[in-house]
Amino acid sequence: MKIALFSDLHYPAVDERIPGLLQARATFYEEFIERFLEIDAQLYVSLGDLTNYGMPHELNNIYSLIGDHHEFIHVLGNHDNYSLTKQELLDLTGQKSYHSFETEQAVFAFLDTARELDFERWGGWMDEDQLEWFEHIIQNSGEKPLLVFAHHPVFNTTKGSDFENGSIHPSIDIWNLLQQKKGIGIYFNGHMHCDSIVKEHNWTFIQTSACLDQQAFRLIELDDESITISSIDLEDEELAINASIIYENINHFRHKPDARGTDDQRNCTISLIPAISMN
Repeated sequence: MKIALFSDLHYPAVDERIPGLLQARATFYEEFIERFLEIDAQLYVSLGDLTNYGMPHELNNIYSLIGDHHEFIHVLGNHDNYSLTKQELLDLTGQKSYHSFETEQAVFAFLDTARELDFERWGGWMDEDQLEWFEHIIQNSGEKPLLVFAHHPVFNTTKGSDFENGSIHPSIDIWNLLQQKKGIGIYFNGHMHCDSIVKEHNWTFIQTSACLDQQAFRLIELDDESITISSIDLEDEELAINASIIYENINHFRHKPDARGTDDQRNCTISLIPAISMN
């Protein structure tokens, strides 16, 4: 199974009076989404902040580029929840708040860590109902690999997750739930706009940078022996130029020139073959 993934696309409303901005937005996002959907995958995932402010026309525009010919899951991010109530957002996009499914190879869980209409606190939150549901998913995944997709990182894991508003709120003890996992767990997130991979215990935390800062996707490949996560760069000068025109002229987004991580922060392979004891 293959899963294509990006994070923090930040499709924005723009000031059409700024010369070249409208064309830069159209060109950048059309090409980016086209290249993303060209990847040979069974599932396509956005890790949140698909839009810059969650305005209906932002959502409609980006969903019109994605179309309905692919299996697309939009994990909710804080920027996606600034203009509409959560229910209005879900009704417009046809997405789910949090959900899971299982295949022969793995269990997949998609979290909703975004607050609703909260402009002051952009960190993550999960209510008791979702936490109870997530604990049930972890416990019932058994030894099968569990892949979790969320916008916000777990506190004090990937780069920047120890910052204020940089993670799911530290008062929520996510680790208490994750430690109940038997076997391999992988947690994918965005939010902090930089590449980072951290391994703790039986969990691997994989953070993906923002698309305007670094034009790249991630590809997750599952087979019987391993789960491989690799980065795919779009080495296109025009794409990079249009990205810079956009991020220099929109609100609610700050360019991060050091978003790109080292190779070991962008790619990894997780073995599913049990280690053989030498005793």
